[in-house]
Amino acid sequence: MTRPTLARALAVAGASALLLAACGGSGSGGTTTSAAPSDSASSSVPAGDGTLTIGTVLPQTGSLAFLGPPEFAGVDLALKEINDAGGVLGKPVVKIEGDSGDTSTNIASATVDAGLAKGVDAFVGAASSSVSLTIIDKITSAGVVQFSPANTSIALTSYPDQGLYFRTAPPDTFQGAVLGQLVSSDGHSAAAVLALQDAYGEGLAKTFTDAFEGAGGKVVYSKIYDPKAADYAAEVTGAKAAKPDSVVIIGFDETKKILQEMIKQGIGPDKVPLYLCDGNMGNALADGLPAGTLNGAKGTIPGAKASEEFKTALLAVNPDLQDFSYAPESYDAVMMIALAAEAAKSDNGKAIASKLQEISSGGEKCSTWADCKALLDAGKDIDYEGQSGPTDLDDNGDPSKATMGVYQFGSDDKIAPLDFISGDVPAQQE
Repeated sequence: MTRPTLARALAVAGASALLLAACGGSGSGGTTTSAAPSDSASSSVPAGDGTLTIGTVLPQTGSLAFLGPPEFAGVDLALKEINDAGGVLGKPVVKIEGDSGDTSTNIASATVDAGLAKGVDAFVGAASSSVSLTIIDKITSAGVVQFSPANTSIALTSYPDQGLYFRTAPPDTFQGAVLGQLVSSDGHSAAAVLALQDAYGEGLAKTFTDAFEGAGGKVVYSKIYDPKAADYAAEVTGAKAAKPDSVVIIGFDETKKILQEMIKQGIGPDKVPLYLCDGNMGNALADGLPAGTLNGAKGTIPGAKASEEFKTALLAVNPDLQDFSYAPESYDAVMMIALAAEAAKSDNGKAIASKLQEISSGGEKCSTWADCKALLDAGKDIDYEGQSGPTDLDDNGDPSKATMGVYQFGSDDKIAPLDFISGDVPAQQE
């Protein structure tokens, strides 16, 4: 697959309303329930305590633990740059680090409770959309910002979050469109889809199906599975019986078990082309699998290509990093929270929320903490352009523009970028 092939396919998808015009305003077709507080409302927002405190609810344990190291590194790098330059509102930003676990535990809720008790103004996390859905009410009802670097579920777009939920990762209307067109542009017309049972898995399975079938393909088998199942023999047997020419797995760490069963039943990646997504597309997936198993498998990960300079800076924070997925989005989440606090001249959560959309678009472009803060100090409006690509937030707190990376595993079972697709995030269909 070459870049022009996929780019042309996405252009065709745009004509078919898979990739729509920019949905950065309130005219996205649905009722906006999560718009940031207006400037007039923000004038009555109480001042904070003068110290910006950011909590993390990111995976140190659980089915997305492989995403934790790059996300924590992104947070820590941003905080280092901010604090080395004098902090926010003249004081160092305080970090309260916490684990999110996954939906099989109550770790995220306990982390949020502990952070709120310590005066957290904004939380970065969770990585899992389903985990975020378990804590979003607790966070936003406390008047605190929740800013996820990795949530992609479309369920969060119109969630009644009191204008306090934001994300740097695009909703899966975008990933589904790119993934569907990727499989189609590779010449496949009969896909089997295995997706985990949660808001993320079910939502992405639907958007992939819409895009793939809109491009002329057919999903010949679709199964929503229990991510905690003891085995996946029945699911793989069903997929095999459908005689697919491609297999799409939308899942987390349990993908390893599914792949082992696929190999056992003779439809492993060496037999049927395999496609993955951000929840399982990483170097950690190869752990425990026979060498070379993943060779040729492709998948999508939201975000622009991380520059070598940025990777070097992240490795200085954590020399053991194997993946960089969502490190740029985590870095940008912290930067945007801090810039919004500077713009609002307050560390209060509602004050920060009232400025997040404003600092993300429409003003003078800047991409570093020093440059952006200098513009704010001069009384200018800014348009922060981040490490993850465009950060323009719409009225729902979602990116209105995004970049999606297409990656492929090599013979060494390591992922390498093939392509990066940028465009407007499609509106959620009613």
